[in-house]
Amino acid sequence: MTDAPIAPARVEATAMPLTAHLAELRNRILWSGLAIVVGTAIGFAFGDQIILLLRAPLPANVTLAQIDLTDGFAIKLQVALVAGVILAMPVLLWHLWRFIAPGLTATERRAVLPWIPIALAFFAVGVTVAYVVLPFAVTFLLSFLQVGVTPLINIRSYFDFVSSLFLAFGILMEFPILLIGLSRVGIVTSERLSRSRRLVILVIAIFSAVATPGGDLVSPFVLGVTLYVLFEGTILFIRRTGR
Repeated sequence: MTDAPIAPARVEATAMPLTAHLAELRNRILWSGLAIVVGTAIGFAFGDQIILLLRAPLPANVTLAQIDLTDGFAIKLQVALVAGVILAMPVLLWHLWRFIAPGLTATERRAVLPWIPIALAFFAVGVTVAYVVLPFAVTFLLSFLQVGVTPLINIRSYFDFVSSLFLAFGILMEFPILLIGLSRVGIVTSERLSRSRRLVILVIAIFSAVATPGGDLVSPFVLGVTLYVLFEGTILFIRRTGR
């Protein structure tokens, strides 16, 4: 009687020493960092056009002011870095997948792999929604301007707000992909998610309020509603797959 064969992925995961895992993680981080650097260089080259695009949602009567001498360079670098992360996202997701894949069985890999490009699409959708929300958030915040006060905004604070908004929407939009991935490997089920609905709503509300900058009501509301709709859609999708 022969022993049952062991899945190759599990053999690789168990036979690989800790030092090898750390070395692979270092290499993945280095390649990911290089991708961000390349994306940042591209973003810096087109920085002026991106800045004009991000300034477009501001009302005509609002003036952006540079307070510190280094703000101009710092803002262009900040915008370039955010653009670099967005452009490098396919590479980041690929290296994340390549790092976790050896720890999965062949069945789990086949189940999870198709969701990598979908995760990229969700990130792009999140960034797009953030850009659509931006003028409404700006208008809401400026509506509290006192009578007789000239709207003069520090350009550094404005682009801090925009950068945080874009990254928050893009990253948090990935959570349905995470839930589907967990369901594929048997960690969560549609029934368990349904029972946790009240807790999830509370968590979404807290995360939406914390992750969106500026203190306006529009950004966290839109993000929270979007995440909740995606959560309900994720439950339906997982249920249709029989999990």
